[in-house]
Amino acid sequence: MFESLSEKLQNVFNRLRGKGVLSEQDVNEALREVRLALLEADVNFRVVKDFMGKVKERAVGQEILQSLSPVQHVIKIVNEELVALLGGSDVGLTFAQKPPTVIMLVGLQGSGKTTTAAKLANLMRKQGRKPLLVAADVYRPAAIKQLQVLGEQLGIPVFALGDKQDPVHIGKSALGAAEVGGQDVIILDTAGRLHIDEQMMDELARLKATLSPQEVLLVVDAMTGQDAVNVAEQFNSALGADGFIVTKLDGDARGGAALSIKAVTGKPIKFAGVGEKMDALEPFYPERMASRILGMGDVLSLIEKAEASVDQKMAEELERKLKENKFDFEDYLGQLQQMRKMGPLDQILSMIPGMNTKKLEGVEIDEGQLNRVEAIIRSMTLKERHHPETINGSRRRRIALGSGTSVQEVNRLMNQFEQMRKMIREMAGMEQGGKRRAVPRSFFN
Repeated sequence: MFESLSEKLQNVFNRLRGKGVLSEQDVNEALREVRLALLEADVNFRVVKDFMGKVKERAVGQEILQSLSPVQHVIKIVNEELVALLGGSDVGLTFAQKPPTVIMLVGLQGSGKTTTAAKLANLMRKQGRKPLLVAADVYRPAAIKQLQVLGEQLGIPVFALGDKQDPVHIGKSALGAAEVGGQDVIILDTAGRLHIDEQMMDELARLKATLSPQEVLLVVDAMTGQDAVNVAEQFNSALGADGFIVTKLDGDARGGAALSIKAVTGKPIKFAGVGEKMDALEPFYPERMASRILGMGDVLSLIEKAEASVDQKMAEELERKLKENKFDFEDYLGQLQQMRKMGPLDQILSMIPGMNTKKLEGVEIDEGQLNRVEAIIRSMTLKERHHPETINGSRRRRIALGSGTSVQEVNRLMNQFEQMRKMIREMAGMEQGGKRRAVPRSFFN
């Protein structure tokens, strides 16, 4: 996400760093490049004009030009204004004092409302709530069935009355069902159209008036760029949105929609869809997103992903095994699976400070290689996993055949694993010699 914009902005600041002392002309030229980068990223031109006005007012001054580190000052100003542009601070959901909380998802067809409803319900459940999905889209063919299938996959109940009922009646009935079933969050998947029309808006307005939802969230597709901003403006004007969910943000290299919506509507982005999986919906944090755009990483999100993925008991057991030098292929497989829970490797790498796209050029991030490693280990017997030294030539041929890989790949993994064990032994030896503390629990996490 934001790949193109991020690369351009980082290039601008890298050139500034090479100058040491900055003149007013240097700053002006850099800001012109920032302006062009934002426009090329499909950011609304009015938003760009306002943004650059604020940055220039702060950046072109004697305090900046005479400071010991003017480049850092300029970057700091751009970062702060970028955070403000994205919304300032993260804005969470409003929950009803007396459950159930009603969340209405609205938007055009194709924006990803139904899938997003399921993802949001999954996120709510992880936060300890009991969600109920409501199929209130009675017009799109298979919309109800799609929501039911997703609900079944997640183990989350779906309330549906079929496609012959009035959506307002469905919503009112869902309230009663939630009270009986003990659900404290109702998420309505409402109908969309290919374009904004009076009939759709009237139906949504009736739903809003009848159910008095705590949140009306507009789902917009980041890939549609300025169209998404125009839709957001029209929906907010006609219906009154409390916030936005921007979907397919992981596939949008430019990022114009996410950078424009808050400034144009005055309403915050509350969630971002960053993948197809049911856990690929994240709260939107302006500070973290600005940091990632400017190549400063997103350490907090990386830590949260790690904490959510790591099994604490497994981590403690691993620490014990590392101390006793008993790390084997079974442990290796467990650590591999926990790492993969954190998400695609390219997304994880993008959260590391300084790990920009330019630095990753030529580096092959091959998820398929992890699949092959896992297949090789799973083709081993339990005894072989616990005692890798027993894996001789004939066993390696059998493992290669069972995993659909080559003997060379099995040999490569065995060599890499032995090097890792050797390093662990050396670290354990240093610890016993008093030269270093115990191997940290996060060594392989």
